[in-house]
Amino acid sequence: MTVPPVDARNLADAYVRGALAHPAAPFILHSAARPARGTLAEIHRRGLVAGENMRQLGVAAGEVVAVQLPSSIEWLVACVGIAHIGAVMLPIVSIYGAKELSFILPRSRARLLITPDVWRNVDSRSTLAESGPLPDLLGHLVVGEARGDAIPWSRLEQPAEPAAATPRDADDVAVLIYTSGTTAEPKGVQHSARSILAEFEQLTRSRRGLDEINLNPWPPGHVAGAWQMFRYLASGNPLIAMEAWEPGAAAALVERHRVSVCSFTPYTLMGLIDAAERDGRDLSSIKSCMVGAAPVPPTLIERCAAHGLQTFRCYGSSEHPTVTVGYPDDPLEKRLKTEGRPMLGIEMRFVDEDGHEMRDGEAGEIALRGPDRFIGYTDPALNARAFLPDGWFLTGDVGRLDEDGFLIISDRKKDIIIRGGENISSREVEDLLFSHPDIAEAAVVAAPDPRMSEIVCAFVIARPCATVTLESIAAHFAAAGVARQKTPERLMVVADLPRNATGKVLKQELRAIARERALERAI
Repeated sequence: MTVPPVDARNLADAYVRGALAHPAAPFILHSAARPARGTLAEIHRRGLVAGENMRQLGVAAGEVVAVQLPSSIEWLVACVGIAHIGAVMLPIVSIYGAKELSFILPRSRARLLITPDVWRNVDSRSTLAESGPLPDLLGHLVVGEARGDAIPWSRLEQPAEPAAATPRDADDVAVLIYTSGTTAEPKGVQHSARSILAEFEQLTRSRRGLDEINLNPWPPGHVAGAWQMFRYLASGNPLIAMEAWEPGAAAALVERHRVSVCSFTPYTLMGLIDAAERDGRDLSSIKSCMVGAAPVPPTLIERCAAHGLQTFRCYGSSEHPTVTVGYPDDPLEKRLKTEGRPMLGIEMRFVDEDGHEMRDGEAGEIALRGPDRFIGYTDPALNARAFLPDGWFLTGDVGRLDEDGFLIISDRKKDIIIRGGENISSREVEDLLFSHPDIAEAAVVAAPDPRMSEIVCAFVIARPCATVTLESIAAHFAAAGVARQKTPERLMVVADLPRNATGKVLKQELRAIARERALERAI
């Protein structure tokens, strides 16, 4: 099914049009405990009723409703209801605890919080009680068993006659999503209906008429997962969602439903390929396999090719969800080493520390404008630092365009290691570590050093039955002809790397470990 671009003033409009155009579009939830199936028309009808009941609970247009549910029909129903009454949806990652909620809920001034009763053996009422004062919160709605002062989900499904949708402008805040905080405190990212619907139009064009059956392995508190759920409501593409990531189940779902479109982090894609090889699953139905959200080992793209997957990379963020994208028919070298080319309508500049444009081909901080760019942070101080004049958003990523217009990411500004005054790209070092025959995964950060100020510290996961040492890494880097100062001088072999809900490595935790170890050495 090829879906035309959505033309709508706001998300409520878009969801109405999606339900009218594709009423039978299926939503299939894979869940060990609560599998579910629904159609777009049914979900939309329930959402309109839920919105009226939210209005009766006291939620007004422009106010925030926080939804901390895993992928589920209830998540979609809440989404439709929130848009119907002109409120702002705040998706929250399901595994977040009291520390994160105590940061997000007061700053967003959320009026309702919707959660499961229990998620991964954690009671949501206890978590909320530990989150501190929340004077703006009208109530806590619970899917499952509601105890104490929690409001049961059934309250949103009580019979109610839906009134007309609350009018909202295309540029009003429609969705608020907090960054994962992998490098600093989470930031409140505000998107409008215009920016979200522009993203859908770009993605539809990028699929080049492909009949889409989508697999969504992302948690819907993350921008990639939330936007896939939004797009199902607006565009009616069949969607198979996973309540929780499990690679064996993902491979089975691809085979059973003949999934044609999917996207992954490198961590989840590795798991899918491992599971397919272990269980003998057929992945050949996948025609569009996008991987991003973290550095992508070239060896992973090559492994995918062995399964017939023409995997390609992409680049984006919560602030600007899809900036560049590759295509299955791009040359292998481009799919291995670049993030693809800018999407239609995306403007890109590369600037130095003072905001001056670099010469063609020179790396600089990536500055962006485009139709799916967010409208700003909730914190004005962050906006002052994040934007150049004329609306150019500073990403914090360093890169350049190659001679064919493909984006090459060099590093994140915060990940550059300054050793004795010389800049070293952690991304470059990681790519070399990925090619080491005994290393399965790697992440590189700066470690404090009394002589050089900073040195390269590598955290690695060894392949089964393999041994990794600084000496073997040094020999590997020397054979590659790499400058000696880029070779890791500190090594930590670990069983796993700290990750967020999508599998992205939490580098701030690695930096903290590197600092602690450096302090121990100094004592």
